[in-house]
Amino acid sequence: MELIEGIKTRRSIRDYEDRPIDRSVIEDIVSAAAFAPSWKNTQVTRYMVIDDPEKIAEIAKDYTTCFAYNGNTIGKAKALVAVTAIKGRSGVEKDGSFTTKREASWLMFDAGCAVQTFCLAAHEKGLGTVIMGIFDDSLSDYLKIPEDRELVCLVCMGYPAVSPDAPKRKGVDELLSFAE
Repeated sequence: MELIEGIKTRRSIRDYEDRPIDRSVIEDIVSAAAFAPSWKNTQVTRYMVIDDPEKIAEIAKDYTTCFAYNGNTIGKAKALVAVTAIKGRSGVEKDGSFTTKREASWLMFDAGCAVQTFCLAAHEKGLGTVIMGIFDDSLSDYLKIPEDRELVCLVCMGYPAVSPDAPKRKGVDELLSFAE
């Protein structure tokens, strides 16, 4: 698949076929995602994969009470990826000072680049993904996320059971301007 085609055809998938994902495929995806850019090449993004159907069901039921719609999607996933990022590195100098006014918020930018790269690599492997940011805060404790990391998002994945059309996109005329 060509890069632009992959970007234009990747969709948020919320329905999956009933077949497992081989762990070696996930390893290949993470290997590709490792090439995402990050603040001063800090490479802070980490991936925890949950592929036990009972744990996925428990997370869907008990850790999405703030937004049940996400629980329904999580419950269908064949793998759930908890994406974390190491705190205190992105946007932070070795002496602990912040490089810019954005302080340590670069962590989210770095994780976002990595997650998009992860999802595009998954798409190339024939997998569907959807990125989720709404889940109960207590999920970090359940997953035993280390204190030095932040749980950034969840990515549901599986072989797509649907092939949705692209939603309407804004045109270049609305998205682009040139400084004068």
